[in-house]
Amino acid sequence: MVYINHILGDKVMLDEVLKANENFVKNFEPKKMSHMPQKKLAIVTCMDTRLTGFLEPAMGIERGDAKIIKNAGNAVVGRDVIRSVAAAIYALGVEEVMVVGHYECGMANVNSEKLTETMKMRGVDEETLSGVNIDEWIGAIGNEEENVIKVVEKIKESPFIPEDVPVHGLIIDLYDGKMKVLVED
Repeated sequence: MVYINHILGDKVMLDEVLKANENFVKNFEPKKMSHMPQKKLAIVTCMDTRLTGFLEPAMGIERGDAKIIKNAGNAVVGRDVIRSVAAAIYALGVEEVMVVGHYECGMANVNSEKLTETMKMRGVDEETLSGVNIDEWIGAIGNEEENVIKVVEKIKESPFIPEDVPVHGLIIDLYDGKMKVLVED
């Protein structure tokens, strides 16, 4: 197995993270908190780095308020998102779900040929890739708004999600923070 370290100058990212954590802990004031989301809300959103430290304040969400489920393109591929939403509902008291997409998503218009070539260059063999629809596997989307609507429908259609749990769809602008409701349940 090949291990690749991400190098920043002479520093390995892990060293930088551990140093930041050391500084964080020095100034942190511990507070006992419940693992139950205080606003009884689950948010399905994208893993885009531009949402970090941005989405929660834009929604009025603070630490402990909501279960936040992040993945590439806030997509439902396979069962993990539905599983996480169901766990949030049945085990953690969530009563409402919001799917929040964003404009200029990296999963919009993914170049599957380039992605496949990059995967091969990084060691994924032909046999692993044979018969795989890369666009479906990666969760490529064509339109950010349509994707949010589609994800809301997939969550609502799941037999694991109770009909009385509202599932809303929103999209946020990464530059001005304005949210637009696409599906109000």
